[in-house]
Amino acid sequence: MKAGWVLEHLGAVSATVMGQAPAGKDCNKEGRGTPFVKAGEFGPSRPIIREWTTNPKKLAKSTDVLICVVGATCGKINLGADCAIGRSAAAIRPNTIKLDQFFLHYFLEGQVQRLRTGSLGSAQTVISKDMLAAVEIPLPPLEEQQRIVAVLDEAFEGLTRARAHAEANLQNARELFENSLIATFDQVVGSSDHMTLEDASTSFGRGRSRHRPRNAPFLYGGPYPFVQTGDIRNSDGTVSTFSQSYSEEGLAQSKLWPAGTICITIAANIAETAVLGFDACFPDSIIGMVSDPKITFPEYVEFMLRFFAADLKKQGKGSAQDNINLGTFERTEFPFPPQQEQQEIVERLSRLANETTLLSDDYSQKLQDLDDLRQSILQKAFAGELT
Repeated sequence: MKAGWVLEHLGAVSATVMGQAPAGKDCNKEGRGTPFVKAGEFGPSRPIIREWTTNPKKLAKSTDVLICVVGATCGKINLGADCAIGRSAAAIRPNTIKLDQFFLHYFLEGQVQRLRTGSLGSAQTVISKDMLAAVEIPLPPLEEQQRIVAVLDEAFEGLTRARAHAEANLQNARELFENSLIATFDQVVGSSDHMTLEDASTSFGRGRSRHRPRNAPFLYGGPYPFVQTGDIRNSDGTVSTFSQSYSEEGLAQSKLWPAGTICITIAANIAETAVLGFDACFPDSIIGMVSDPKITFPEYVEFMLRFFAADLKKQGKGSAQDNINLGTFERTEFPFPPQQEQQEIVERLSRLANETTLLSDDYSQKLQDLDDLRQSILQKAFAGELT
């Protein structure tokens, strides 16, 4: 360690206040009482105040560092605020004689992954007060801490600008395809014959999974791919991988759909679509359509359903769990222009989709590179290697 630096446990140079939630009746969104912060209110740097409480239990200060200690965002950090904190947050209060707030904030930013890893193993991801107290922090003199903070502020200002630029480019790449999809089908809708999906198919219906319980072990582990709604969501238009498979017994209580079947999710993540890249079974939360080759192409139907996805989702709102069903499609007609025009649409949109995917991958990699560079700079800072 660099001369003049000492290694301290965080508990020796700070105090930690674990959050506690007030009763729901004591909370409001009209600004009455004390600002109330939970993990969901953590912002880019400080909390975004959306809720207040008239009966605060645990209080944080603007000079603290806040950390999410429960759930999916476990380890996320914010600079403090004068507020009450719920059980999903904790406030780390530095001893200002020994530890600078902003130095602590930067240090904890580099510890997020380690804290998350250490919190695994319980039923719910949790960072405890003891875990925080046991974290070892390298401490230079206070004046040196403040110098390091100033150097990091300057370095990260440039990285923040670069990240915002890459994020904007990534969003533009995604919108490029969406705008082209909308423009294409806005025109098709007004100039084409319409029919239901069943009328444009040789086979149309829900998937099957008859056996109860559905998770009986003997149904699984065989040679027949079993595609689920998550596989559709992650497919980017074509299902090329699967995470589960059926045995012979599993196949016997299901149905094997051919490659080229259009899959449409109708429960939970509804109106998401993809074309099967291989023969597969799927459950009744997915509708299958085998397109009639005299009328249409699988790829055309998949692109078209992306255009109508928002309208289909609206039709599924209002139940305890959003869903649509076969009746939705029995009542809805879709545009089917001449097949030559369909083919031209597929070629044009496929080409654009490939180009935007390449752009998106490029900008996503740039964002990852910027995040990696930030972590590298933080590691050097707390190893005493910044000049």
